Amino acid sequence: MNIREMEKDELEPLSFNDIAYYIIKLDKEPKTTVMLFKEICTLLEMSDSEYEALIADFFTSLTTDKRFILLNSSNWDLKENHVVNIIVDESEEDFDPLYEELEETDDIIEADESLEADDVDELSDDAAIDDEETDEFEDLQIIDEDAELEE
Repeated sequence: MNIREMEKDELEPLSFNDIAYYIIKLDKEPKTTVMLFKEICTLLEMSDSEYEALIADFFTSLTTDKRFILLNSSNWDLKENHVVNIIVDESEEDFDPLYEELEETDDIIEADESLEADDVDELSDDAAIDDEETDEFEDLQIIDEDAELEE
């Protein structure tokens, strides 16, 4: 679709962003906000006062439209013309020991889930041994802090 060959009646139902999209796609080069909006105003036969009143709104709408990307050179281009490369650096400086602990915990959980009935009995026997060790603490008393403060 050549946006420049369309009649004004055909362009009016389109949004400014749609027209800007087709202009950049047709020209295959990035453009500044001013260049884009001046061309849109020319195509729609808008006056200078309309241009001045609407250019800020046009800029705002470009920033929220996911089809466009603002380049370092302050030119707008289509996102589809650019590839985003994500680089993950796993150097030792950035290594989080907590992450390693979480991985070990996941391994323990997976091991516990694979227990069989015989293994559960062995664990119960271990728990009984732990109960015997706690007998030596039977003589200990629990002190209520509030009661102690009142005395």
